[in-house]
Amino acid sequence: MTGIAPCVDHLVVLASDLNSGTAWCERTLGVTPAEGGKHPLMGTHNRLINVSSPTHPRAYLEVIAINPGAIPAIPAGDKRWFDMDSEALQAQVAQHGPRLIHWVAAVPDATAARAALAAQGLECGDILNASRATPHGLLQWRITVRPDGRRLLGGCLPTLIEWGQQHPCHHLPPSGVTLQALTLEHPDAAPLGSACQALGLGQLPVHPAPRACIRTTLATPRGPVTLQS
Repeated sequence: MTGIAPCVDHLVVLASDLNSGTAWCERTLGVTPAEGGKHPLMGTHNRLINVSSPTHPRAYLEVIAINPGAIPAIPAGDKRWFDMDSEALQAQVAQHGPRLIHWVAAVPDATAARAALAAQGLECGDILNASRATPHGLLQWRITVRPDGRRLLGGCLPTLIEWGQQHPCHHLPPSGVTLQALTLEHPDAAPLGSACQALGLGQLPVHPAPRACIRTTLATPRGPVTLQS
């Protein structure tokens, strides 16, 4: 989707399955996520909440899970996006429930954004073409995914996405939940901040901290809610 400025596109909440993810949304945020769809490329599926706000005007929260029985279309040996095949991460979610694990940044040109990160010494992976069917037509996008599926800098460095003509928020109704702030914390805050600057996302706060953490503040029907990775 050309013509947009780089921005926060969506938050990624990993669940063991969509039923537990839906229950988490209802319990934590006070809303039921909308139907999403299936990702044939990765063998995953999702549900969505529109969290757009004046500060983040085209943003959503994605609850994502491995789709049981689905066979990913990625090459044999490659891993799913967002570290979803990590046994350690799966065990954490199984034990403690759905959790924020990552965020995705929308960029007007994924090739240029990927090159900007490479110049910083950060290899964010190949640019893959992905899609999913919706009642409103086919959603199509280009997205960076490493063959090992790994999130960089503890998940604080965003996955890059370049949308086609349609975006999920075009058809997601207001949810009563809005993204107020996103802050990044990392032991290597300076390289993370430089990477965000290179992507055109220098407005996001980046702070030094003992461990990597994505911290978001959401206004919800239950009052302010802070999620952290």
